[in-house]
Parts: sequence; C-alpha cells; structure tokens
Amino acid sequence: QIFQDFPRLATAIMWGASRDEAMVVEHLVNIGRRSAIERTAHFFLELGQRLALIGHVTNNGFACPLNQYVLADALGLSAIHVNRILRQLRERGLITLKAQQVIILDLAGLEKLAGFDSGYLNHSHREA
Repeated sequence: QIFQDFPRLATAIMWGASRDEAMVVEHLVNIGRRSAIERTAHFFLELGQRLALIGHVTNNGFACPLNQYVLADALGLSAIHVNRILRQLRERGLITLKAQQVIILDLAGLEKLAGFDSGYLNHSHREA
C-alpha cells in the first residue's frame, strides 16, 4: 500500500536495494576472483571513490588510518602479504602511503590493475 501511495519512495527504496546488491556482488568477486594486488588496488580505489562522494579526497589523497593487520583482515590476506603488496604498489608508482594517508599517483594505472569500474558505486539517482 505504501508503495502505491508513495511511488517515488518505492523507487528510491528499490534503487537503494539494487545498489546494495551490486556492491555485495562486487565484494564477492573481489575476494573470489582477484589476485592479492588487484584486490588491494580495488580496495583503495573504492575507498577513494566513496570518500570523494563526501568531500574527503584532496589532491588524489585520503585518510586511511587502517594498519596492515586491519587491511589484511578486510582483504582476506595475511599482514605480511599486505606489506609486500603495498611495497609493489609503491614500486610501480601507483600509490604512496604517508602518515596514514593514501595518495593515488597513477589513477588510470591503478584502475587498470584492479579492473576497476566505479559503476556499482554510482550514487546518483535519476527518475525515469
């Protein structure tokens, strides 16, 4: 009944649920199909996109107060492996890490490495 009385609300709820489902699918793909370096790159890209939406990205950098143990848990990796991956990303000139800040040096390169498509994060809602 509420959806009949408030079709715009129904559309917004369904759109939100659809976006949430797309994000869950992307996270499953991240764990199941991506290599450790692809997963880590994808994590930083998604975090950067989400923080950009709320104005928390400056000069391609954003705060990331997560230590390697927390990153490892989030990515399904060991802390030692995360350390190696972060070093590889720095050596490739894709990112730099300083004072709990991530700075993306080569956005296109990082996106290519991760196979990143931000479409599933699209938060703009347009009415038909």
